[in-house]
Amino acid sequence: MALDDLPDGVVVADVDGTVTLVNAEARRMLGVAEAEGRPLADVLTLQDQGGNSWCERNRPYEGLATRTGVPEQSWLLPSGTEVLVTARIHRADLDSDVGRVVVSMRSGRWRARLDRERSDLVATVAHELRSPLTGVKGFVQALLNRWDKLTDEQKRLMLTTVHADADRLSRLIAELLDVARIDTGRLSLHPRPSDIEVLSRRVVDSVAAGTARPIELVVDGDLAPVAVDPDKLTQVVTNLVENGLRHGEGAVRVTLAPLPGYAEFPGVLMTVDDEGEGIAPEIRRRVFTKFWRHGQRAGSGLGMYLVNGLVKAHGGTLTISDAPSGGARIEIAWPAEDRRPD
Repeated sequence: MALDDLPDGVVVADVDGTVTLVNAEARRMLGVAEAEGRPLADVLTLQDQGGNSWCERNRPYEGLATRTGVPEQSWLLPSGTEVLVTARIHRADLDSDVGRVVVSMRSGRWRARLDRERSDLVATVAHELRSPLTGVKGFVQALLNRWDKLTDEQKRLMLTTVHADADRLSRLIAELLDVARIDTGRLSLHPRPSDIEVLSRRVVDSVAAGTARPIELVVDGDLAPVAVDPDKLTQVVTNLVENGLRHGEGAVRVTLAPLPGYAEFPGVLMTVDDEGEGIAPEIRRRVFTKFWRHGQRAGSGLGMYLVNGLVKAHGGTLTISDAPSGGARIEIAWPAEDRRPD
């Protein structure tokens, strides 16, 4: 029977509510061997959290003549496993009784996975927001309580720290919004010819001002303008440089060079090297998944997912390899022309 090849369970009952067909997956889910000829209520042994049965709750053979189905609902199998159940109600015409009921059941594991992802997102946001908010609250409270006793230099230091934490919060919110837009295909880009050296140098100088670690920008050759959204490119470079600082050791080096003539398209090759442990080949694919974290100094787990999404949205490419220093090397090919996917 072709229905036995389906991954979902299917149960069909006739005009009298007698089961006429049960596919293999439905037999496995419901734990029944012989089902044909039995009442639908006896075969479809699904219960909700209150102990109600599917047939009692939904009464597929009753209701208005315009009723054509039962929307997807969560039910429990006899084993306690969650399944998502929907049904189609067939009539020959509006004046006829229900001629056939077709019930479909599918595993609820995907929903559990979605729930876990949502929980991960909530936990990530809460964790990432807590640290800067704690700093902001602490320094503001100190300023309010001890304003007259603090020197101008102490006030300036506290306000500078509050400003930096506020920037961190703004960046996290922007990242979360962009991740949601990438997931839903609603990411809006405004590419225009941009000087990648100028944009990268601003990021390097800004990040370097907040760390004692050396950050270098090397320009190797004459660079043509690249067709990018300047804000998004800045976001990508900032994430990569900060990842190099967080996960690597020693210097972080950003190198810009023209793409070679044999490349898929003209543009600029951006290489970001660190001097840490690198990223093992067997986990490089996982780097681009949401909430992937590695090492004790892991961040939100969204950075590389966002970087990869932004690069692809521009029509560029991203690869991970080993840096000559032994750390990680991230290479991004930025196009000179607008290559956004259709």
